[in-house]
Amino acid sequence: MAKLLFRLNQVPEDEAEDIRQLLDDGNIDIFETSAGFWGLGVAAIWLRDNEQLSQAQKLIDDYQQQREIRMRADYNARVAAGEEPGFWQHNLQHPMRLLGIAAFVILLLVVMLLPFWKTLHP
Repeated sequence: MAKLLFRLNQVPEDEAEDIRQLLDDGNIDIFETSAGFWGLGVAAIWLRDNEQLSQAQKLIDDYQQQREIRMRADYNARVAAGEEPGFWQHNLQHPMRLLGIAAFVILLLVVMLLPFWKTLHP
């Protein structure tokens, strides 16, 4: 029976391709499913032979540890170089979205607090 090995939801394409190549190089027998047209299916890599499960998981775990180190170093280098925008820089690049979210939060607070305000000030 097939075993779910690696979900592909929200996984960057380069990582998914690396996982596919890694499993192929390790002679792991897999197949892949997509989420389908409506996105209701399971986008994943499945293992055909359950006896290869521990080997496949070890390969993926090792890869993800190395990727985490590499991605963290890349992010830290971008932050040190000033290439990664902070909270305010990001929001100032999209001022209308920031104003819209602020207006929505204020409206939500007014709607939530209005019944209490009416009971305090009849």
